[in-house]
Amino acid sequence: MSLRLKLQILVGGLTLAFVVALLGLQVRNMRDSVTEEVVAANRVAAQLLNRLAWVYASQGTPAMLEFLQGVGRVRSNEIELLDAAGKRLYASPPSPYKAGRDAPLWFERMISPEATQQVYEFPDGRLVVRSNASRAALDGWDAFVVFAGASLVLLVVVNAALFWAVGRATRPFGQIVDALGALEAGRFDVELPPLPGREAGAIGAAFNRMVQGVRERIETERQLVSSRELTRWIDRHVEEERRQIARELHDEFGQSVTAIRSLALSVARRAEGRDADAAQAARVIADESSRLYDAMHGLIPRLTPLVIDSFGLPAALDELAERMRRAHPGLTLRLRCRLGDTALPPECALALYRAAQEGITNALRHGGASSLALDVGRSVDAPREVNLVLVDDGSGLAEGWQQGGSHHGLRWLRERVAGLGGTLEVGPAHAASPGDGAGRRGVRLAVRVPVDHSPAIPRATA
Repeated sequence: MSLRLKLQILVGGLTLAFVVALLGLQVRNMRDSVTEEVVAANRVAAQLLNRLAWVYASQGTPAMLEFLQGVGRVRSNEIELLDAAGKRLYASPPSPYKAGRDAPLWFERMISPEATQQVYEFPDGRLVVRSNASRAALDGWDAFVVFAGASLVLLVVVNAALFWAVGRATRPFGQIVDALGALEAGRFDVELPPLPGREAGAIGAAFNRMVQGVRERIETERQLVSSRELTRWIDRHVEEERRQIARELHDEFGQSVTAIRSLALSVARRAEGRDADAAQAARVIADESSRLYDAMHGLIPRLTPLVIDSFGLPAALDELAERMRRAHPGLTLRLRCRLGDTALPPECALALYRAAQEGITNALRHGGASSLALDVGRSVDAPREVNLVLVDDGSGLAEGWQQGGSHHGLRWLRERVAGLGGTLEVGPAHAASPGDGAGRRGVRLAVRVPVDHSPAIPRATA
């Protein structure tokens, strides 16, 4: 049911109730008026007839009959003259007032008082006077018809005017509903014109502000999505370039360096005892080749963990932990990997590896940590997610540090994880105690990545 129809029914019902109440009040006033008129007329007629009838009755019945015939019709009264045997000698003539018409019986009964009858006995007859409200009831009925017709016309006019006014007042709400439907259908360019009325105008202005805000948010989201897609595209290509460079170093450059070392050692053996300078030079070349080979193999894991391609994330994390232990003899690094037979998408595995690599590097370089605990496993509350938690015992976060701050490595890593549908959080590992002063609260790095969200990174061919 529309708002217009509801208002029409409500106000029309109230108007109808008002008209019915007026008609009821009019009927009540008519009943009181008819009762007063009939009772008063009957009382006056009865008293006059009582006094005059005795005078004429003393002269005989013919004189009484002549008197009544001369009086004729008395309003609101019916008069009969009967002889001693009960034979009717006289009856009031029909009223000439509105002759031939009567009020409906139900209406006459509703407004007429109860009929009364008075009998006056004489020596040779009797006079009967009865009340009769038919003419007064007819007057009331005529007035009632006029009043009811005027009320009906008023009711029709009021409802017609109301129908027009309500339609005019609610027309802006139809425009608002249409605009909301367009917005629901995905049309975000919809805009309402200035609407008449204070309330409708306020709603229209609020709707336009809301649509403008939605458009701005959608544009912001589009830009953000485009930025993230661009970041992911750049990350994929950077990782692919790193992977290609690492493979070239491992397969091509590594073999060349190994060949150079082998040739240098061969030259050194042949020149031994013949040319000491040539032998010494060949050994220097072999030593430099060996150092270059070691440096190259230390650089490859920093470019990309090739071991992920062959053995997966657990083996790559083991290799990372072992390399960190060798590079930092006093470091305690505990690794716990609970992935089981979980098949991680390549981009997800690489993001977790980079998170561990970035977290360990920051803990050692900025926090001066000596003990780290790295835990990687399936999420208990979300089986389709993998959690990585790294906790260190370093000096903790800098004063005023905030999530999403200016640290380039963490910002890059957060964007990378967000592009996979995951989250990254950095915070204190432990609450500071009152006596700690600056304290060594440590840092806790937590990464959560869904394993079925990210697309695979294209593999380079060997």
